[in-house]
Amino acid sequence: MMKITAAIAREPGQDFSIEACELGEPGPGEVLVKVESCGICHTDIAARNQDMPVPLPAVLGHEGVGCIEKLGEGVSDYQVGDRVLMSFGSCGQCGNCNTGAPGYCDNGLAYFVGMRLDGSSPVSQNGKPMTGHFFAQSSFANYCVASTVNLVKLDDSLPAELMAPLACGVQTGMGAVLLAMKAQANKSLVVIGCGTVGLAAIIAGKIAGCDPIIAVDLMESRLELASELGATHIINGAEGNLTEQLLALGGANYVLDTTGVPQVISSAIDGMKKQGHMVLVGVGKPETKLNFDMNMFMMTGKKLEGVIEGNAVPAEFVPQMIEYYRNGQLPLEKLVTSYPFTAINQAVADMHSGKAVKAVLKMA
Repeated sequence: MMKITAAIAREPGQDFSIEACELGEPGPGEVLVKVESCGICHTDIAARNQDMPVPLPAVLGHEGVGCIEKLGEGVSDYQVGDRVLMSFGSCGQCGNCNTGAPGYCDNGLAYFVGMRLDGSSPVSQNGKPMTGHFFAQSSFANYCVASTVNLVKLDDSLPAELMAPLACGVQTGMGAVLLAMKAQANKSLVVIGCGTVGLAAIIAGKIAGCDPIIAVDLMESRLELASELGATHIINGAEGNLTEQLLALGGANYVLDTTGVPQVISSAIDGMKKQGHMVLVGVGKPETKLNFDMNMFMMTGKKLEGVIEGNAVPAEFVPQMIEYYRNGQLPLEKLVTSYPFTAINQAVADMHSGKAVKAVLKMA
């Protein structure tokens, strides 16, 4: 066991507390990582608030970047000193993992609730285990134990605070457009919710050549940034009827919803063209239901799809996103605001207020 410092979620809706706890040795197929930076994702907040069934107390965090300091048994693809990005957890062995769909891993629920497949956790406090393998990493800490299945090697020259969001938020938005929708040029893309995921989708839509690209949000500052990043039209969701506004712009070929709000989703469905394709990535409240006219879907050929992590295989898609970043097509610096690790609660507050789009914690 080694002493670490972690941000612990103890009560639903309450601030994280920075505390000392213990971290066990990496097990088979795992590595010990000294964390450089970790992005804050709305999934972390949903878990803390118990919109997801993650047992508390918990060390969350699932957009980590760091350096490997120790190898577990059987690890041969990585070496001590390798710099890595830690993406979402998957077993790497089930049918979906073996057919390029790790986001739908048969064992994925274990990683989402923060445990190893055997039910254990590498994190404890005063000898009492706590949730500490969230997304197979729990990187709201200065050190974590991560599964090698979800690692991607990074060049030392890449800034940790800009790479961290590629692990989940940016990957989800860009993957939804480029991989799930397979968006085509000169077709319309509507993005509802202009946080990290939505803005990444707008960037991806621009890369794909979508036109028009329509951004929908309640915050004018987010809509302004969406325009800067590639949106050709903006809609303030608090003003007017969304369906009517989408139809007035010709209707939507593609829609990405990041809100998880049934009324918003229904309005966007009605604003889609025939054979329109809507992707849902937002986390709704527990037991949220969506009602729609089955005959309308059949007669219009519309498609509604839930998507995890943009349907990405991180080892393949993260390097592609890095190339977009390097050639100037993915301006991550416009999305990221960095905070000291100890300022995690201020970072969360700034994300909620709209002051920050993607808050990233710097561990040192």
